[in-house]
Amino acid sequence: MNKKAIVLLSGGLDSILAAKLMLEQGIDVLAVNFSAKLCMCGCKVTGESPAEKAAKMLKVPLKTVDITKDFIEMIKNPCYGHGANMNPCIDCKIYMLRHAKEMMDAVGASFIVTGEVLGERPMSQRMDALNLIEKRAGVRGILLRPLTARNLEETLPEKEGIVAREKLLDIRGRSRKPQIMLAQNFGIKEYPNPAGGCLLTDPGFAHRVRDAIEHDEFNTENLALLSVGRHFRLSDKARLVVGRDEAENNILLSIAGSDDMLFELKDHEGPMSILRGKVDDGMINLAASMAAYHTKFRLEESIRVDYWKGSETDKREVIIKPAGKEEVESLRL
Repeated sequence: MNKKAIVLLSGGLDSILAAKLMLEQGIDVLAVNFSAKLCMCGCKVTGESPAEKAAKMLKVPLKTVDITKDFIEMIKNPCYGHGANMNPCIDCKIYMLRHAKEMMDAVGASFIVTGEVLGERPMSQRMDALNLIEKRAGVRGILLRPLTARNLEETLPEKEGIVAREKLLDIRGRSRKPQIMLAQNFGIKEYPNPAGGCLLTDPGFAHRVRDAIEHDEFNTENLALLSVGRHFRLSDKARLVVGRDEAENNILLSIAGSDDMLFELKDHEGPMSILRGKVDDGMINLAASMAAYHTKFRLEESIRVDYWKGSETDKREVIIKPAGKEEVESLRL
């Protein structure tokens, strides 16, 4: 057994601290991030991810693995069920650890490290769940959880003296105070809010995912769209997404497909909106009125809205009255 480890790095505080504890013991760290093209930990789909920021701060190499297609199927049919919302936590952890194990020989690593903490997550970090995950992933003995290791059985890296058990921690439970204090001791100041994390644990996002699955829309093309903006179901075959701020407006523009209809107020500041799916002429007026509602001009009698598909050079205009609150709320997801 050597002194190189694969560290599963989400970019959250726990995984940052787990990596840091290994670096403090002279372990050669390769950070691996499994990405499903979801907006995680507050990231906005575009730009630098939390894992990339964390790897730079820690000065460790990062390998990003796209698992989007497998992740979508996992969400639809998890072997071990969903958590409080649509989060297939146990299946997800088993999947990532299996793949990390498969990478070990190629990168010359002898064990795997995660930031898990006993009792922190109600579904995947109970003692029985931790044991189940180890067994199903085939990583018993080579999976080290530095933040909570002294609550668990010794691993091979500890037994062989690669890692000093006395320098590992015994954090347990849902409080983040020990991690925050440890971050302060290490001089780590920038990390995502602990309330962030997987969007599948968010009730609102989970509701959108359920709706997308029910309407056969849950696929790689729609995954990024589901994490942005306000969502409305205009028909069984069409959804409208309305941006909430300039950042989301820019994201919607960046992820719009050639078949998407885009809407933008002509004479006023307002949201960018995407209408995706099977669209008819009546739906264009409805979508334009919904977009106009989400402005400070919603009480005006008429608003001019530009709409186009593909190129902005093909813009057309519709003059509509902004939708009413009751209609908007009846269509909201």
